[in-house]
Amino acid sequence: MKPFRNLSRYALMLVLALLSCKKKGGTSPAPDPGPQPTVTYTESTEDFPNPERGFYRYTETYTSNFTVLNAHTLAGYRQLQSIVNANYRVYSTLVFRYYVLDDVKNTAIPQSTLDKINEDMAAARTAGVKLIPRFVYTISSTGGNCSDGSICPPYGDTSKEKVLQHIADLKPVLRDNADVIACVQFGFIGIWGEQYYTDFFGDPSANGGQGKLTDTNWTDRAEILAALLNAVPASRMVQVRYPQQKQRYVYGVNAPVTVAPLTEAEAFIENEKSRIGFHNDCFLSGPNDTGTYEDYGNSSSGRSASSSIVDALKEYQRKDSKYVVVGGETCAPFLPDINCEPAGRAQAAFAEMHYSYINAQYNNEVNNVWQTTGCMDNIKKNLGYRFVLQNAIFPDAVTAGNNFAFTINLINKGYASPYNARPVQLLLRKAGTQEVTTLAIDTDIRKWYTGTVKLESAVTIPANLEKGEYELLLNLPDAYESIAARPEYSIRLANNNVWEETTGYNKLNYKIQVK
Repeated sequence: MKPFRNLSRYALMLVLALLSCKKKGGTSPAPDPGPQPTVTYTESTEDFPNPERGFYRYTETYTSNFTVLNAHTLAGYRQLQSIVNANYRVYSTLVFRYYVLDDVKNTAIPQSTLDKINEDMAAARTAGVKLIPRFVYTISSTGGNCSDGSICPPYGDTSKEKVLQHIADLKPVLRDNADVIACVQFGFIGIWGEQYYTDFFGDPSANGGQGKLTDTNWTDRAEILAALLNAVPASRMVQVRYPQQKQRYVYGVNAPVTVAPLTEAEAFIENEKSRIGFHNDCFLSGPNDTGTYEDYGNSSSGRSASSSIVDALKEYQRKDSKYVVVGGETCAPFLPDINCEPAGRAQAAFAEMHYSYINAQYNNEVNNVWQTTGCMDNIKKNLGYRFVLQNAIFPDAVTAGNNFAFTINLINKGYASPYNARPVQLLLRKAGTQEVTTLAIDTDIRKWYTGTVKLESAVTIPANLEKGEYELLLNLPDAYESIAARPEYSIRLANNNVWEETTGYNKLNYKIQVK
């Protein structure tokens, strides 16, 4: 009988234990927290230059009197500088460049001019900046006795045949210098290259009479865009002035404003649809941003800027812009939306349309408001991408020849992800030396969208790597070999005690033993 008495006693103890657990809130064990960070990082609030994003500096030259860019001046833009008629200072790694082809409207572009454009590119390369070129035929307007009054024809652009010839002339320059071209703007058609006031491609202004664009106008414009997309290397995007231009290029002249935007599956594959971005040169200038969000009609339909049209085009660009380059400049001052929140919606508008850059020099009546109303510091830091390390999980040691698995957690606090591809590399630097082993991480940085970024990966440690202690670093260099080793072209993370200015590496503040 003794064994049964002991069993009864154990059963009673088990019941009491279960009752006790129930009173304390249940019997479920605490969830497994999983691997814990081996290193954490502190966010930096500093503003600093980073490639292919931020406030750009404006330049222009006429081919009839070509002034080549100065490398020393361009390098100065990378330093914190004041802007004329502005109450703010900026770092700039982007330089907008108007090439006004004023002396070749009826002839080919001579080699002497192409050589000077090459000199511009070389100056940018020396300075550590990139260009946003736009090729046009005129950037000035003439008033007079016309329906518009302030801008009258003839406007000063040239025929489709000559534009196509000029794009062919420029093709070698664009391809040879893709490393220092951030993106290319459509240009060519109309005053300022904004495809509106034009002598040859359909004038939708009050001066034009038709008040819209015809099927032929759309087809001619598409032919120019196709030629430019072909001339620009597949690694680079071309920006159009109006979202409808992309819609009707991709889907045809009858495409409605409700056509589907890019999806992630279609993005970054270097076909035409994935390579067309946007530049809005009248950002926050009213309900339709001075004609940016407008249906310009075709041969069988009229022009419209109804609220439903505007909303549809904005929704299209909101979704499409997640995967392409977006930039531009401000335009009309004294409108409520240009203010910082809560009075306006400047930061929200940048975020919605995934802006990577904006003009530092125009319109400063608008830009100055961001400084006086308190959001300029955020805008300067958040244009484009801003990657902040949170924490990382690394093993204590790894054996040469084996896989090295790790997790790095970041946040992209910027309005956009990078729009040009670049490597992501884990570096192992031998302690006490400058010997670096580069290991490619399988990830696409263009998909490091706004928000959390969880980089779970594994790399193979070379079998012949010398045993010992190695410092870990993250390197985000340019994709082009010509500038890949230049720290000016590497992405800097927004953390304290991470950036190495002389190398362009980001220290992960962790050492690992290779056995």
